Amino acid sequence: MFRFTRKHQRPADLAPVWAACSALLDYPTAELVASLDAIEELVDGNEHLAPLLAYLRSTDLATLQKEYVTTFDQTRKCALYLTYFAYGDTRRRGVALVEFKQAYRKGGVEWDEDCEELPDHLCAVLQFGATVDQDGAWKLLNDHRAGVEMLRLALQRWRNDDGTTGSPWAAAMVALSATLPTLQGEEADAVRRLIEEGPPAESVGLDAYGTDPLIASATIPVGAPR
Repeated sequence: MFRFTRKHQRPADLAPVWAACSALLDYPTAELVASLDAIEELVDGNEHLAPLLAYLRSTDLATLQKEYVTTFDQTRKCALYLTYFAYGDTRRRGVALVEFKQAYRKGGVEWDEDCEELPDHLCAVLQFGATVDQDGAWKLLNDHRAGVEMLRLALQRWRNDDGTTGSPWAAAMVALSATLPTLQGEEADAVRRLIEEGPPAESVGLDAYGTDPLIASATIPVGAPR
């Protein structure tokens, strides 16, 4: 958990970018590829997302799905679960997950307790902000800003099979970071320390939550079955 030392005002309308990032960071499906034109219309002119949109259009679906699983489902440093970066698989993470559920409830929706997912999945938080409660999602994203930045850096430093650096999905994280407050002074130092330290190593207390679940919710319907 990260607390800003200054209060930052949320920009007027972040819904389009958050909705686009939520969709583009999700598991690639034929439906997602078919909706790329509509997603692009939401964020027309967004230079950060343009490369990812182009990549999703130009790459066959099977390759996209394989690369996505390798990047997000098989690599801890690219986890899409925000509390993992602050708490790892420790007892404290369970408390943090409850706070996400409470934030959704405060916004007027309930997290589906029967789903196999955790409520801190980035796509769920972004969809919550885009469609339900921007202020609630703004607070969650800023409280877990270190996790957002750790994921962004991990994707930007991703080593591809051809020797190049940078995952195509890094574009979505850059776009997301651009909607959040600029880190300055003590705030930047605090995030930097968390990034350097990494998630705690303890691995207990999360059997009831699972460690690498996939997102799917009836009330916040983000994600696709693997």
